[in-house]
Amino acid sequence: MIQPELCGELEKYIGGIIHNQGGILLEIGGMPEHRHLVAKFKADRSFAEMIRLIKANSSKWANERAGMSEQFRWQEGYTAFTVSASQIEAVRGYVRRQEEHHRKRSFQEEYEALLNRHEIEYDPHSLWG
Repeated sequence: MIQPELCGELEKYIGGIIHNQGGILLEIGGMPEHRHLVAKFKADRSFAEMIRLIKANSSKWANERAGMSEQFRWQEGYTAFTVSASQIEAVRGYVRRQEEHHRKRSFQEEYEALLNRHEIEYDPHSLWG
């Protein structure tokens, strides 16, 4: 869980990581248990490498902060989707409206619906532990 007092600075730090790797963070947001990023990455870096850098560096930064009551760490996996240029603004709006969106539907419900809509096979038992 991302503590509220950490959230704003963490998001800025993630933006800095992306910028330092030559990318552009277009939108970031989410809920305490998850974050959505809308970003453009340079083609000379794999997506997996960018996520590894973001998670490793932001975790290290968060855990070096004074006053952290518990250790911060990201979950093990991630999910990524490409977005066509014509849909960027719609996706950015979706990210900005996360709190409103999740009043109607849990993260788990939303995630499984997204996987189903895109015909991505998964095992619900291993997905949620």
